[in-house]
Amino acid sequence: MLDDIEQQGLPGFNFTGATLGDIIQSALPWIFGIAGIGLLLFLLYGGLHLMISGGEPKAVAEAKGKITNALIGFIIVFVAYWIVQLIGMIFGLEGITNIFG
Repeated sequence: MLDDIEQQGLPGFNFTGATLGDIIQSALPWIFGIAGIGLLLFLLYGGLHLMISGGEPKAVAEAKGKITNALIGFIIVFVAYWIVQLIGMIFGLEGITNIFG
């Protein structure tokens, strides 16, 4: 059974003879998924920190900073996705524009 897994590889991770572009194309959905989970965790962490700050101005400012940084990170990931899509459309790279489709 282990030999079968080694020969076939994991689903979606068979990079035998793949180019760097193929590897990046396969990794992008995972990267965006991890970024989304990271956003959620940082927002929850900032919100929890805000709730337990007890109204202390320094702690409230620190918690708001964490939430702001999480949202800035989300905007960067969102804009990066659309820039990649735009570049893919301009240069006719169907592999990039169909990553999530």
